[in-house]
Amino acid sequence: MRIGELSKRTGTPPRLLRYYEEQGLITPDRCTNGYRSYDERLVGRVQQIRGLLDAGLPTRIIKQILPCLDKPSTIHFPDPTPEMLATLACELDRMTRRIDCLARNRDAIAAYLATVRGDTPPATEQA
Repeated sequence: MRIGELSKRTGTPPRLLRYYEEQGLITPDRCTNGYRSYDERLVGRVQQIRGLLDAGLPTRIIKQILPCLDKPSTIHFPDPTPEMLATLACELDRMTRRIDCLARNRDAIAAYLATVRGDTPPATEQA
């Protein structure tokens, strides 16, 4: 498939797909005319990349773990190095802090909307 179709199927702009290629996250085939040709399996791969980016992982980490992804939500390192484990632990801590911040902001917005609308504020979970 061409870049436009991959873009449409994944909701990823072509420019971003080219960036993923530059970063070594995806590797399209090249036709004789020089056009990129994307394999069907890259649809899932791009979705995995997007999910990992949305979770806050940088592309340098994603590049390291992509070969270890069995499914979109499963990461398996057969022989993790101490450095990789430390890096993933740091990323986990960073994501947890981000989630906590997002939850606080969500709760503040929900309380504000409830006050303005005259609703009863929704119950929030306390950690």
